Amino acid sequence: MQLTEKQLEIMATEGHLLVTGGPGSGKTTVSILKAAQIAEQHLRPGQKVLFLSFARATVSRVVEAIEYEQQIPREQKRRIDVETYHSFFWRILKAHGYLIGLPRRIDILTPPTEAIALSDIRNGYAAASKLTEAEKAKKATAEDVERLRLARECGGICFDLFAPYVGDILHGSERICKLLATMYPVIILDEFQDTNAEQWRVVQALGEFTTLIALADPEQRIYDWIGADPERLDHFRAAFAPAEVDLSTDNHRSAGTDIGAFGNDILKGKLREEPYVGVQIYVYPPNTDQAFSGLVTTTYKARTRLVNAGIKDWSLAILVPTKKMTRLVSDAFRSPPGGMTEIPHTAVIELEAAILGAEVIALLMQPDTDGRHFEQFISLMRNYFQGKGGDTPTKGALKEAANIQKAFEEYLTGLATGKALRKNSILVAMLAVYGQSQELKLTGDPDKDWRAMRRLLEDGVCSRLKEMAQEVRNIRVLERGTQLRQTLSQDWRDNGAYRNALAIIRQAFVQDHFSSNAKPETGVVVMNMHKAKGKQFDEVIIFEGWPIKRKGQPPFNADRIVRFNSRENIDDQARQNLRVSVTRGKRHTTILTPKSDPCVLLLAE
Repeated sequence: MQLTEKQLEIMATEGHLLVTGGPGSGKTTVSILKAAQIAEQHLRPGQKVLFLSFARATVSRVVEAIEYEQQIPREQKRRIDVETYHSFFWRILKAHGYLIGLPRRIDILTPPTEAIALSDIRNGYAAASKLTEAEKAKKATAEDVERLRLARECGGICFDLFAPYVGDILHGSERICKLLATMYPVIILDEFQDTNAEQWRVVQALGEFTTLIALADPEQRIYDWIGADPERLDHFRAAFAPAEVDLSTDNHRSAGTDIGAFGNDILKGKLREEPYVGVQIYVYPPNTDQAFSGLVTTTYKARTRLVNAGIKDWSLAILVPTKKMTRLVSDAFRSPPGGMTEIPHTAVIELEAAILGAEVIALLMQPDTDGRHFEQFISLMRNYFQGKGGDTPTKGALKEAANIQKAFEEYLTGLATGKALRKNSILVAMLAVYGQSQELKLTGDPDKDWRAMRRLLEDGVCSRLKEMAQEVRNIRVLERGTQLRQTLSQDWRDNGAYRNALAIIRQAFVQDHFSSNAKPETGVVVMNMHKAKGKQFDEVIIFEGWPIKRKGQPPFNADRIVRFNSRENIDDQARQNLRVSVTRGKRHTTILTPKSDPCVLLLAE
């Protein structure tokens, strides 16, 4: 590629470096070339350049860029490691956690497992919307205490503790800092503006002996709610006195369009009157059928544009403001209104429910080797309802978990006393489907057997198992890589059964958190606006909700880009969220907003 004058300046600079610029300004691309240059000119045998990013999607994109960048010789490519912050921190914790009092054997407390572990505490409080500030603080403290106890006593470390513990290790041992600097003399920090206080503390320790290259977009800070600090770049300047290069005037992602300019104008709150090339704003009638009809037809047109343009592996993202809308749009694409044609797509949703459901299916594929199979099944079903809501479980789901346990204890008492199970027990339907699952003839083909077990649950008489199996459809378990399929196949060959299916599935999901092999999304993808960060698509459609009329009450106006679409709620966070979403598009961005109450960020001030 032809480097710009400022990119050449980056290539020539030595020492700590701060590179700023907007979406598509070439920060990541030039950092890869910079890493290759360092690998060629400055590294000693055994040393590497480390590239860190928050999002696995970004890591995958960087790995792919390194692989296909023809200017980088193979030997230099091998000397660039690309990881998520979490993955890097975990390696340090595994090796040195004992120095700060953690058990010698530690494991990751995955988000679903963490949700289960904290469910009793959360069940003791009302819904978040009904808590006072004092009650919220008390609940948060109780959760933090339990997380620390699980780490210290059980060796289960949740993701939120990775950075604090690594900070303790590095600030407590200059020797480990020097060891890391010897291994990685240069570390590139992607999306640096989003580091929280604990992550910044780690960076401070690393920078004592390692050269740091920070890549940042000051206007793309969308993680204030988890501790990103608007002063972070000033902190970096004060600590390391870096050279600085500003790429904010460059746009390589959506060159030839005004997508970047439109995103910048959203930030300023001043949209120009003349049209923006590559950006369209449509309004739709604010009722369910017409809203989704408008989205479906807009998606048809975008998909046709991309196909007609002959783009290989094209991508079209449908970005929405809330998790709830991700599901609503996905459902509308599966069954569009008015008999329109279904839109094949993938939906990027919170996966706690799907992962916990996958554990149930894995267990049902295992034989009963110790007489505790049904007890394990009940335990996993209880886990499903305790953990499926992640950080915000519903009272209904937690009550469901308690009811399953209560029914199971009643069932055990009945077995001991010869008393029949009550006909209206919630276990009746569950037992019926469980029995069918144990009679299912498995073939040794993991893909076929997984699908057969999932269909059995979907078609069964138990509504709870039916719901769970439908959640599992949201993850294509055996498409997560041939390694998982091979491991399950080997388990069958070794044992004549899937003797270790549950352990294999659990390990696959842990590894998936750190994987850098995920391919960039292709086709139509539906996701929450926050999840689009670090990604890019050929086209983007942004779709927000509309006011829903309620008899005798003000309209219900949730699922909006700006909270309740009120001017009073416009803030930097809302502007940054929309700008990030708009600028994910390389060729075209479309915004769909309700006709009677259009997004306030799109109106003249």
